[in-house]
Amino acid sequence: MLFLLVILSVLPQDLTVTTFNVRYGTADDGENGWELRRDLLFGVLRAQDADVVGVQEALRFQLDGIVAALPEYRVIGVGREDGRTAGEFAAILYRDDRFDVAAHGTFWLSPTPEVPGSTGWGNRITRICTWARLVDRASGSAVYVFNAHLDHESQRARALAAELIGRRIAGRSSGDPVILIGDFNAGEDNPVRRYLAGAAPRAAPDEADPAPPGLALEDAFRVVHPGANEVGTFHAFAGGTDGDMIDAIMVSPEFDVLAASIDRTERDGRYPSDHFPVTARLRRR
Repeated sequence: MLFLLVILSVLPQDLTVTTFNVRYGTADDGENGWELRRDLLFGVLRAQDADVVGVQEALRFQLDGIVAALPEYRVIGVGREDGRTAGEFAAILYRDDRFDVAAHGTFWLSPTPEVPGSTGWGNRITRICTWARLVDRASGSAVYVFNAHLDHESQRARALAAELIGRRIAGRSSGDPVILIGDFNAGEDNPVRRYLAGAAPRAAPDEADPAPPGLALEDAFRVVHPGANEVGTFHAFAGGTDGDMIDAIMVSPEFDVLAASIDRTERDGRYPSDHFPVTARLRRR
């Protein structure tokens, strides 16, 4: 029996990850307001049955609602305005029955990343990245998860944010594999995404500061669907599939991507958010 338990503990375990911009719940969205779509959103998350979920734009009361509806999850993250509860979160939800949290934190995508509420690269809106090192209780293996929401207006802010995230990934305390999830507000051909995928030496080539370490993260959706054309993930509650895949799950080379999808659930013409969630099933090599 002991031998069997040891064997089971080292067998590969699949890891399902979802990224979902849930649209902040105080927006004046009329018939797409939070109260009218929240149950649909809860249902989508329940159907995805992910082990780890990165949500963007969520306010504290939205996170509380998600956890009340799906109590298997715990929340890591802080509000971007004060480092506590004010403003939008880029939160990580994880299955409490599977993972221990070895370390976690949030940094601001600005020249002063430890200062709550800070900006400074041309972005009007505060942007953050939340990270966690999650340890699988069954196998003892660990993974770093970074969840980011990059700026929607300033390319310079997006580029420098991507490079800051690259430095933080390179500076992690152990060599555990990495999953970077988020709303990048940048399509696949943008220098930000090319840098994260290792296809460009840096995202902000005109900056004078030293170049960050190079990254080589694979887009999980593209691993499975290299030729897909209808990949738009922002649809403004209209359900369109054109446009760029600005929401993505990017993984380090230690992972095989077994499956990936963009969830386009709707009910009677209503969508759970103005973004489609992206989900991937991974296996550590």
